[in-house]
Amino acid sequence: MGTKRVLITGATGFIGGYLVDEALQRGYEVWAAVRPHSDRSRLTDERIRFVEIDYRNPSSVARLADELSPEGEPAWHLVVHNAGVTKVRDLSLFHEINAEQTKRLLIGLKAATMPPERFVLMSSMGSYGPPVDDVSPLTTSSPRRPTTAYGRSKLEAEQYTAAAGLPYTIIQPTGVYGPHDQDYLMAIRSVDQGVDFSTGSTPQMLTFIYAADLAVAVFIAAEHPDAVGQTYIVADGDEYTDVAFGQMLQRLLGRKQILRVRVPLPLVKVGCFLGEKWADISGMITPLNLDKYAIIAQRNWRCDASPIRKLGFSPRYTLAQGLAETIRWARSAGKLRP
Repeated sequence: MGTKRVLITGATGFIGGYLVDEALQRGYEVWAAVRPHSDRSRLTDERIRFVEIDYRNPSSVARLADELSPEGEPAWHLVVHNAGVTKVRDLSLFHEINAEQTKRLLIGLKAATMPPERFVLMSSMGSYGPPVDDVSPLTTSSPRRPTTAYGRSKLEAEQYTAAAGLPYTIIQPTGVYGPHDQDYLMAIRSVDQGVDFSTGSTPQMLTFIYAADLAVAVFIAAEHPDAVGQTYIVADGDEYTDVAFGQMLQRLLGRKQILRVRVPLPLVKVGCFLGEKWADISGMITPLNLDKYAIIAQRNWRCDASPIRKLGFSPRYTLAQGLAETIRWARSAGKLRP
């Protein structure tokens, strides 16, 4: 058998680009699942092979896998299913895209003459919902009670993955940041402009993982025999208050003075309600909506990432190092002041 092949779905997205880079670095033959009009500007390596997958039809997935399968081998030894959505105008799309498309992909891969050797689902800590209190970390044995449509869709995808009959591993990242991310970039821009917004009367406890480190963790788990049938929370192991996060950004951005504004949660909820209504009227996806409010309101995002470390994962970036890299990228890309 020659080089092992990996299929990465959602390859044109923020995390997907890092997964592709890590797979290439590890010597895989990389297949990137893309849509016809996807932005492929980050996927310029000539070794990448592109493929379009019809997530609506399991039979189509099975036929494609058989067509691309070398004799006696699966089309892809490893499938990393990263495709999904974190923001939608219609909440029902979370269920359709994150859960049902995952289910149909699994059915199709299982029906192929040679199924993959491992299926890795990129899920989220949002599939748990709030921890039992404001002190305890989330663990993989924590109760599953997601309070958002997004979290419920991710939990459904996990349940489909576990029931599909393929060797699987589930990855649940905490807050993922790094170059090319747009969500944390909003916070960076705000502090760069002199205002640090936080929410609620008490600080949030936050956890993070740099995107390149997440990609390393994914492949460590994907290649480890002990990770079959297991779920892993991925974080860098440190905890920060939202205040400490803002102060770190201020230092890294070189801002001598900034205005710190803590918005009460009732006002945040009103803003999320108005954002949702604006999305209904304008047809645009907005960062503030009532589904997002539950994530903003949650005070404790501590988590136990020790199981992934037992497989040999050790993050290369602290939060300060990762944010410094992100800021350098944002400045070079013209997204921040020089």
